[in-house]
Amino acid sequence: MRVLILLTLPEPVRAQYYAGLHEKFPDVEIRIADHYSKAIPLAGDVDALITFGPMLRDEVLKAAPKLKWVQALGTGVDGIVDQPSLRKDVIVTKMHGFHGVPVSEAALLAMLALARNLPRAVRSQAARKWDRFPARTLDGKTVGILGVGAIAETLAPMCKAFGMRVVGLSGAPRVLPGFDEIFHRSDLVRVAAELDYLVLLTPLTEETRGIVNAEVLRVMKPSAFLVNLARGGVVDEPALVFSLQKNQIAGAALDVFAQEPLPEDNPFWSLPNVLITPHAGGFFDDYPKHALPTIEENLRRFLAGDTKHMLNQVKR
Repeated sequence: MRVLILLTLPEPVRAQYYAGLHEKFPDVEIRIADHYSKAIPLAGDVDALITFGPMLRDEVLKAAPKLKWVQALGTGVDGIVDQPSLRKDVIVTKMHGFHGVPVSEAALLAMLALARNLPRAVRSQAARKWDRFPARTLDGKTVGILGVGAIAETLAPMCKAFGMRVVGLSGAPRVLPGFDEIFHRSDLVRVAAELDYLVLLTPLTEETRGIVNAEVLRVMKPSAFLVNLARGGVVDEPALVFSLQKNQIAGAALDVFAQEPLPEDNPFWSLPNVLITPHAGGFFDDYPKHALPTIEENLRRFLAGDTKHMLNQVKR
């Protein structure tokens, strides 16, 4: 049994995954690569691949003819299941159940940073400039959460604790604690006009690709903010750049992008009303500790031939 771990993350993080699996499965050969280009020559005879979708490239799958299983380390599987060289017989599993707190805290951080214009404060500090300006509050504002899943169910009560009105946008509207109302995502244009914050948590699917488009951005308040913790493809990025440049909306906090890493010449970098983080919303210090039990259990079942009962299988 040969397992390839592809993680473009700091070496101590990669070491946690290696140590955890090696301790429980000493007879399994574990290979590690910190970039997809380094994974290609290691992939020829591997049975399993452990990675995050944004770190994978089709060339790795093309170089892995014996691959039988991909364990995604995130909840999203775009970047994996949409690769042309992923064979239909390859099992794909993912993570579930522990992203609610870190991503919700990232959403609150983003909203507070935008409300208090933290980017301006940081620029003033770098320039040694005493620059006082009034902050906004979250209290009394309306936040819309596009994508009502486990993370949104954690975030909504947190927003209520700040005195916010919380509305959801979902493909399956329902009554949930913490939400004042939940609408169908087809109502996004109508609902977006009422929002002070639009937080994106929805998976990237054919239905949600580019759903935050020029029309949505055009109807948003000039004082409104966008927070994207979902996937870059959910947003029409050229339309968002235009909206931010023309101050159609007040600003954005962006954690995810259509192309990652974000190229140095991307206009988002130079916009003063944008806060950029490197796809770190769900990335926290104890992530491997939460992810390893799922990987270990799936590896046990894979080795036992019990592939039908592997955890969090993705229907393709």
